[in-house]
Amino acid sequence: QVQLVESGGGLVQAGDSLRLSCVASGRTFSQYALGWFRQAPGKEREFVAAIGWSRNTIYTDSVKGRFTISRDNDKSAVYLQMDSLKPEDTATYYCAFSINAHIYDTASRFDAWGRGTQVTVSS
Repeated sequence: QVQLVESGGGLVQAGDSLRLSCVASGRTFSQYALGWFRQAPGKEREFVAAIGWSRNTIYTDSVKGRFTISRDNDKSAVYLQMDSLKPEDTATYYCAFSINAHIYDTASRFDAWGRGTQVTVSS
């Protein structure tokens, strides 16, 4: 059983940066894929970014060039560096773990989830 704990959310202004962190425990970390999703009030959870065991990455179009996902296997951690934040980035951000070797942009492909961290971007 994998446990995921996110941190790093907060209230910022448009154009600012935040770095989200997620630490995993309970399972070997380095061989699996990790991802970030987000959910705004009244909306469905949406894919943000994912990183595979070989550090290959994918992003949703709306964050390309602004967000960067990375991982530190020694620390069992995955990060989401968010730059040039926009009000539409406001959401609860969730870390996710997948036992698949390949990376996907679909929530159903992920097997464990954190409880989320709130990001609010004011205009």
